[in-house]
Amino acid sequence: MSALLSQLKGPRFSLRRIGMRHPYLFTLLLMIIALVVNYSFQPNLFELRVLNGNLRIFLPLMILAAGQAIVVMGGGIDLSVGAMVSLGNAVLVTMIANNAATGEIALGIAAGLGIGLLAGAFNGICVAYLRLQPIVTTYATSFIFAGAALYILERPGGSLPSALTRFYRTPILEIPLGIWAAAILILLWVALRGTRYGRYLFAVGGQPDAAYATGVNVAFIRFSTYVIAGLMAGIAALAVSLNTGTGDPRIGDGMTLASIVAVVLGGTRLSGGQGGVAGAIMGVVILGVIRNIISFANVPTWWQTLVDALIILLALAGPGIVNLIRRSLNRR
Repeated sequence: MSALLSQLKGPRFSLRRIGMRHPYLFTLLLMIIALVVNYSFQPNLFELRVLNGNLRIFLPLMILAAGQAIVVMGGGIDLSVGAMVSLGNAVLVTMIANNAATGEIALGIAAGLGIGLLAGAFNGICVAYLRLQPIVTTYATSFIFAGAALYILERPGGSLPSALTRFYRTPILEIPLGIWAAAILILLWVALRGTRYGRYLFAVGGQPDAAYATGVNVAFIRFSTYVIAGLMAGIAALAVSLNTGTGDPRIGDGMTLASIVAVVLGGTRLSGGQGGVAGAIMGVVILGVIRNIISFANVPTWWQTLVDALIILLALAGPGIVNLIRRSLNRR
């Protein structure tokens, strides 16, 4: 026992070091376990039809979580992304009728993405330049965006052209659209991380004062993260609209919490300065698979909400728990 404790206290064993070197290790292991359990309930899980259907459902949250991850890595948080999705969905369905021409479709998509950019920019101005608290500001703006969605679309309804929804549901080269989208998001993140902006993003999220002292425009970096999150929310609104084929002014209500949970599961610290988009995407897959397991196991759906809350609680309490264990081991 004493030998084990000495190893745990030794320099070679460091949970922090392991986490820094392999930030997605725990997420990957958890995803594999969840998929194995899901497969035991659903043997056809990896058939193209089933896989395509699951990824079609996961995709809007993947896109949203990617934007949320960038905000969190920059030291902020956005509690309004779900409301942005609802607003974007309302705009898209209102502007694109079932028999819309190509020009009207393009205009509607541009408006949906544009409203996301504007909403994200508004959040960014409030947080980065007016220096308001991110959690309070985005919680308040979520009501503004949700109210605007209800003003534009008072009740669920509308119908998008079948050609658009058919494209969203059809695999490309026998590969589900969700896999293509996830690969594109990861490649874009890898490219962004290697740029000066990517280095500044981690610096601002981890040590903003030190970043400012070295000449980094901290306010602009923070502003840009919210703009990116708004754009991702607009794209997520397009994806969820194509998936359902209709509009619902409250369709994004549950997506904010899910995006944060996915980011946490993906190894991104809520304090900022560490993480990545790939982990957030895996976190979305884990959440989706857990929902499948709950459904097949006939477990009450409120357990999903409990699981989401516990994940965030553990993420917040995790550093304190690790330090407590470390102090306990040092005393021994």
